[in-house]
Amino acid sequence: MYNFSAQSVAYQEQLQAFMDEHIYPNEQRYAEELHASSSRFAALPLMDELKAKARSAGLWNLFISPHEAQFCDHDGFSNFDYAPLAEMMGRVLWSAEVFNCNAPDTGNMEVLMRYGSPAQQERWLQPLLAGDIRSSYAMTEPQVASSDATNVELRIEQDGDHWVLNGRKWFITSAMYERTKIFIVMGKSDPDNPNRHLQQSQILVPRDTPGVTLVRPLTTLGYDDAPLGHAEVLFENVRVPAENMLLGPGRGFEIAQGRLGPGRIHHCMRLIGAAQRSLELACARAESRTTFGRKLSQHQSVREDLSRCFSEIEMGRLLLLKTCSKMDELTPQGSLDYIAAAKSTVPLLMQNVIDRCMQIHGAGGLTEDYCMAEAFNYARWCRQADGPDQVHQMALGKMVIKRYVDA
Repeated sequence: MYNFSAQSVAYQEQLQAFMDEHIYPNEQRYAEELHASSSRFAALPLMDELKAKARSAGLWNLFISPHEAQFCDHDGFSNFDYAPLAEMMGRVLWSAEVFNCNAPDTGNMEVLMRYGSPAQQERWLQPLLAGDIRSSYAMTEPQVASSDATNVELRIEQDGDHWVLNGRKWFITSAMYERTKIFIVMGKSDPDNPNRHLQQSQILVPRDTPGVTLVRPLTTLGYDDAPLGHAEVLFENVRVPAENMLLGPGRGFEIAQGRLGPGRIHHCMRLIGAAQRSLELACARAESRTTFGRKLSQHQSVREDLSRCFSEIEMGRLLLLKTCSKMDELTPQGSLDYIAAAKSTVPLLMQNVIDRCMQIHGAGGLTEDYCMAEAFNYARWCRQADGPDQVHQMALGKMVIKRYVDA
């Protein structure tokens, strides 16, 4: 059995009360404001209201670990203690932003906390921590298999006291959002280096820099994820000062590994919340609907589906918590096996859970009347985001073989 810290338990109770009072009752208003907005990617008045309430309640920047606690107003949460908090946020997909705990900003803030210079932290990290601006992480490219990060082709070339960027990125989350002000861009600064993992760098690029073009918003299964959105972005002779380089030339792959591990797990945490809520809704639906003279809940096939949902959520949650515990003990770099296992298992399990719950809701399960269709989309794209399932399975398989053959 697992036990969360007293701090985590207290925050779980506080967060649950906030969700009950402020988030669930405002789901309809959020949808109405989004549909009524003059721009799909404009900030919503409701979000600003809720963010102010969350910050006032102390439910702010909960993703920050004890190692970076100097950047927040609490003692920091271990991955293990943060998991149930992120799971609660995952029950309403847009709610993580209310608490300044949404992707990709959490990962970008972690990059700036760990690798940013004091000047970079002052200019970009502080406004992000305050929730005043948003950010994007630009790594994936349309013309190469970006599942191998060493394939990225965007060029970062030095020209005097500036770096010049040329290339194209896509599926850049939050790039469309009107409050996004800064991109962290990964590209090749030393393509001829014999060590493929030293060819890349990461650099800070303000979104309003000349040469940065938002080509188009992108959808996943028809969802545009407004108001954050995903975009294709073109960089044409984009010049940024030399001091915008993160950590140093050739350190891009190192930064990516440090950033993506926790981010992958945060997605899994939220997905478990989305699946758990879907199961609860499906159970209520099964009790409220009648077919062939019996409640849905009395049909054997429905009971079997719901039992599988319960079991798979529990399996995913336990794997995730074990992964979090190992990350806390050994750091993400020492937990690559469990991170790969969770990343390649939990999204697929939760996708299947949500799919069954959609089925129990009939045609309504496919509509915006319920939360499940969008949650299914989230689970499905998480199987591609931060590395596709197959890459993580390949890496994990290699580690498993080495572990037991060497033993």
